[in-house]
Amino acid sequence: MAEYVKFSVGKELKEKQFELIEKVTKTGKIRIGVNETTKAIERGKAKIIFIAEDVSPQELVMHLPLLCEEKKIPYSFISTKKELGEKAGIAVGTASIALIEEGSAKKELEEVIKKVSELKKV
Repeated sequence: MAEYVKFSVGKELKEKQFELIEKVTKTGKIRIGVNETTKAIERGKAKIIFIAEDVSPQELVMHLPLLCEEKKIPYSFISTKKELGEKAGIAVGTASIALIEEGSAKKELEEVIKKVSELKKV
């Protein structure tokens, strides 16, 4: 596990995260890539951040969990950049995405945030 990965996400939660990302991609707004994600966090616009666990070099995304905690924005992890990119609707992998507007996925967003918060406390 990479140094910046603070907690492990179970299979059930991963599926819920994928559903959330796909739904928000269709009906809401997302920002793709480390730079866009960082800007969304700093501006306080992000609802939740998803970070790939297989980013190399790790330094590219190491600041994201720290920034999220500072701004009190929930974050979680996805196994690979490829999976994250596919779920975000792009043909290539991405190191991180930020959900800006949930669109029609408000209930799913609240559910994922609640489960991620529980994981971080453990």
